[in-house]
Amino acid sequence: MKNLLCAVMLTSPLLYSTAVFADDAQQLRDTLVSTASLKADFKQTVTDVNKKVIQTGSGVFALAHPNQFYWHLTSPDESQIVADGKDLWIYNPFAEEVVIMDFAEAINASPIALLVHRDDTTWSQYSVNKKQDCYEIQPKAIDSGIMTVSVCFKNSQLSKFNVLDDKGNLSQFDLSNQKVITNEDKVLFKFVLPDNVDVDDQRLKALN
Repeated sequence: MKNLLCAVMLTSPLLYSTAVFADDAQQLRDTLVSTASLKADFKQTVTDVNKKVIQTGSGVFALAHPNQFYWHLTSPDESQIVADGKDLWIYNPFAEEVVIMDFAEAINASPIALLVHRDDTTWSQYSVNKKQDCYEIQPKAIDSGIMTVSVCFKNSQLSKFNVLDDKGNLSQFDLSNQKVITNEDKVLFKFVLPDNVDVDDQRLKALN
């Protein structure tokens, strides 16, 4: 779930400032900022360190400024991640459980921070290297569970993103049917708490 969350939030393009960087990091910022909102289908493939496929899946995700996204894994097992701009909701229908987290706390200390924090200090904690149509993002700290995140484009359109963790597992997400968010789609960013589910509110724990 941690890698899934990282990958989802990596695609949030309008959540950072536009300070001047004459390098690959600035190119990535400029490329992402051209996408105000996005809705797409995805196919997920996870391989282990031996390149053996250990998981596949598919679903729908959407994102919009500011700090809003929707991630719905529809197969093989359903799950949802929804961010409404302030809070993050993780819903597991099989376990009948909802985890609620403060948005800022949920993405702390991860390469995804590049796309949700506005300050240049945060960007300075990561290296960004362009390789053809992809940008590889690596944390400079050695204690991160994520080794590399790559974001790839085709004809200036986000086409896929990959997450490599410290165990050698590679999560690959291929996108299709990309389109701009409509007014009807905005309801996706409002999570409705289902009846009869266990709620783990991490926001309350953070205050204690």
